[in-house]
Amino acid sequence: MRIVIAKPGLDGHDRGAKVIARALADSGAEVIYTGLRQTPEQIAATVVQEDANAVGLSILSGAHVSLSRKLIGCLRAQGAGDVPVLVGGAIPPADVETLRALGIADVFPTGSPLAEVVAAFMRYERNGAQR
Repeated sequence: MRIVIAKPGLDGHDRGAKVIARALADSGAEVIYTGLRQTPEQIAATVVQEDANAVGLSILSGAHVSLSRKLIGCLRAQGAGDVPVLVGGAIPPADVETLRALGIADVFPTGSPLAEVVAAFMRYERNGAQR
């Protein structure tokens, strides 16, 4: 299981992303953490290059809808539109359905239990969601 964890946009806080990355690695996944301030284009390129099974976005800036929309478009443009995208961070409840309508596989607002986040990523390995 190869998972890309990314911090898109100008958000400079990555503690949550690192906690998720560590928990996924402890669960047996190979995690590629892209670091701070990545563009959707850079994230999509990493997903393709690393042949990732899933990608997780950590967004606290409030730009979760626009960044998710851009990443979904970039993944499709690079032939990786089937890679599940999971989003976590400061996500208002009113935006969850909007994100799902864009094609986001799972949404985890701040405070989501770590075990639920890890289990969601691992479902994609068991379900064979790979390119």
